[in-house]
Amino acid sequence: MNVTLQGSKMIGAGLATIGLTGVGAGVGIVFGSLVLAFARNPALKQQLFTYTILGFALTEAVALFALMMAFLILFT
Repeated sequence: MNVTLQGSKMIGAGLATIGLTGVGAGVGIVFGSLVLAFARNPALKQQLFTYTILGFALTEAVALFALMMAFLILFT
């Protein structure tokens, strides 16, 4: 394999993982909002937790897509 091609793949995979920083911030925002909402209205605990898990799953899906792109760049 050409050294230039391998280096380009490494750089591309590294750039593809930049999306993971946004995911980390998004997960923090989701759970921080859960704490604030629960502090305001503890009676809605179950409903708030359900929405939080949905938000967490959708945010983590973005992380999986970013990692998938990085692996596709590296190993194809």
